[in-house]
Amino acid sequence: MHADELPEPAVPSPPPGLVTVGRFDQSTGYSVNRPSGADSWLFIWTTGGEGRLAQGAATTRAGAGDLVVLGPGVPHRYTVAPGARHWAFWWMHCQARPAWADWLRPYALGDRLYAVTPVPGGVRGRLESAFRRILADARWTGEGAPPEGEPEDGRVAVAHGTAARELTLCSLEAIVLLATATARGEPDRSGIDARIRQAEARIAADPGAPHTVESLAAGVSLSPSRFAHLFTQQLGQSPMRALLAARLLHAARLLEATDLPVERVAAASGFTSPFHFNRVFRQRYGAPPGAYRAGLRR
Repeated sequence: MHADELPEPAVPSPPPGLVTVGRFDQSTGYSVNRPSGADSWLFIWTTGGEGRLAQGAATTRAGAGDLVVLGPGVPHRYTVAPGARHWAFWWMHCQARPAWADWLRPYALGDRLYAVTPVPGGVRGRLESAFRRILADARWTGEGAPPEGEPEDGRVAVAHGTAARELTLCSLEAIVLLATATARGEPDRSGIDARIRQAEARIAADPGAPHTVESLAAGVSLSPSRFAHLFTQQLGQSPMRALLAARLLHAARLLEATDLPVERVAAASGFTSPFHFNRVFRQRYGAPPGAYRAGLRR
């Protein structure tokens, strides 16, 4: 059965520009139906009980330790699973960062539904802490230090300020990376060599590090020539091209979310030459770093 064939009343989704996070523990009878899907991505991490999720023609069940991701624009419905007494889960609506699509691709079930399952027990504490931090950081006004610990009032928060949004998205990025890098239950359906995925994840996790073809190859136990050939063949770009793209994306995020001088942004993103950084940033984003930041703030 397709999700848009289910009869429950439609539930609106948050506006696409918002970052919204919450924690629910729902009993039997809880159900959300969106015949037009959501305008943003929805990340759901189950901590107890069991849920059932349908998106288009794809369906999955989610138990403790499962991360399920619903892409936008596809009819979906999720509910407490039949036979389950409750479903406890964290959820977050936001726009996904481009790198996440590659991490999630091996766990695709169809119709933009991804089931990352199961996340090992040793990693779940990190994910729980990250979600608690997201709930606190979403409430930061940008003045003073971000709040410490999870707020006691309420289970839902909306990140309104730029800094609050970036903090919450950085924590969610850590969640997606940890879950997709450690989950054991789903095979890699993409046909990409696991060693190449590992190197790609290492680049995305720390683009400012002094990566080289040699160091990346050593990290996955391949010779530099074999590694470079496999990486280019399977991902369509060389390791150094992928590293440059990751560094430029990291630099753009720093320009958007911080007041760091351009020279420090360049250094933090792995560029040793400010001149080179300005040139390649302008080629990628159509404006030099300072003008890019100024344009965003206008």
